[in-house]
Amino acid sequence: MAGNKSVCTISVIHSQIEEPEQVIDVLSRELDMDPEKVRARVEKVSSIERIKTNVDKEIGDTIREYGLAGVKVDEDYKRYYPYDELASKVIGFTGSDNQGIIGLEVKYDEYLQGTDGQILTLTDAKGLEIANAGEHRQEPIAGDDLYLTLDYNIQTYATQLAEKIREEKQADSVSILVMNPKDGSIYSMVNVPEFNLNEPFTLQTEEADGTENFQDLLNKMWRNQCINDTYEPGSTFKTFTAAAALECGAVHLTDQFYCPGYAVVENRTIHCHKTTGHGAEDFTQGIMNSCNPVFIEVGLRIGAERFYDYMGQFGLLDKTNIDLPGEAATIMHKKEKIGPVELATMSFGQSFQITPIQLATTVASFVNGGNRVTPHFAVRTENADGEVTRYFSYETKEGIVSPETSETMRELLKKVVSEGGGAKAAIEGYSIGGKTATSQTLPRSDHKYIASFVGFAPAEDPQVLALVIINNPQGTYYGGTIAAPVCKTLFENILPYMGIEEESDE
Repeated sequence: MAGNKSVCTISVIHSQIEEPEQVIDVLSRELDMDPEKVRARVEKVSSIERIKTNVDKEIGDTIREYGLAGVKVDEDYKRYYPYDELASKVIGFTGSDNQGIIGLEVKYDEYLQGTDGQILTLTDAKGLEIANAGEHRQEPIAGDDLYLTLDYNIQTYATQLAEKIREEKQADSVSILVMNPKDGSIYSMVNVPEFNLNEPFTLQTEEADGTENFQDLLNKMWRNQCINDTYEPGSTFKTFTAAAALECGAVHLTDQFYCPGYAVVENRTIHCHKTTGHGAEDFTQGIMNSCNPVFIEVGLRIGAERFYDYMGQFGLLDKTNIDLPGEAATIMHKKEKIGPVELATMSFGQSFQITPIQLATTVASFVNGGNRVTPHFAVRTENADGEVTRYFSYETKEGIVSPETSETMRELLKKVVSEGGGAKAAIEGYSIGGKTATSQTLPRSDHKYIASFVGFAPAEDPQVLALVIINNPQGTYYGGTIAAPVCKTLFENILPYMGIEEESDE
């Protein structure tokens, strides 16, 4: 995903230059630089003056062949990204000094960096090397190689899918996250539009609207929406309310509810997405129908204090500690500020914000047997000789929910896909679990929506979990209509690739 490319640094030593006009002419021509800028540096009286860095090795070799006195051509390396935009917001890039700036490049910089070499020489007061004094060389030490959980094929396919749905729906952005719910290994993290890692300071034309300065536009382009941005999760968060209610006994699958199309909480009317109502339904049907009034009642049964305590128990009040810089924290009401209306809206995923990685990690704990895993990319580092120098390990918190609650959640979410609102994620031959969501961005008056779907397979023993988020789609914006089919297409292609076989009919 990232490697090194030979480049050159071109410098001049003022005291050693014999033909300044020739030096200026050659360097300005070969380096495609303004002759006056080159002249200013050539004529500057200093021990050494750098003319240009990151020069292609071929050009550096050409300049060396001129044999110009006082011109130094030093070989160096710079980062090179063979796949340009692939996983750009995850991998990150380095600056002119080869130090990481964003992403994994900065997170693991200390392992990737290595140690620079040195050449020590003796010079007189004018900067001329003293003949026969010799020089001392300190050889560089190569940095380690970093091995990742990221899967090139899954990342490539998920990127193609994200670009396709973004174009079809004219969406602001699309994120697709694919991970192993059992151990937190991330196979894919897509955030389109991505950017070219080999030209990270070149703005995409669509980003520039004339109201923001250059650095703000760059920061916006580099943002990893999966970890840097928060959003109202909407109905995917009903998995949380369901898990908490099952854990504390506030609901049973056969409990009966009635949905007239709305619920009234403290004189405030809160609508269901089905304005004509779902009528009589039990809890299983309530989650299959993604019925707001059912979850409002369940949330009120749990109570504000217990609801908040489960937020802490499930890990939502802390960061996931993913191995990327800049993870945003959950934006949540203070415990004492959660009244009946706040509790009602929280129960179906509104009035607070979390990151996509937080949602995916939390849902993983509900379906993997009840363990809170740490999402991550890094597996190990190896030195230049191929020897493993370190393995990375990550925390797992057991017992987030009981195994019984986890089994029930898997069954409920399987029914959401096989019989409920997530039907467009169903795949013949595979058991898929999942939950749809459609949420609004703030301010509500903008009428901008986020369509999302979280899915996992196989439903009985999840090996892979995916989260699809479509930000501000035009036209139809329901998660079950536009995000669930993306997850279906993703799973249709990656499940066989991962060796997850279809279920037999026997």
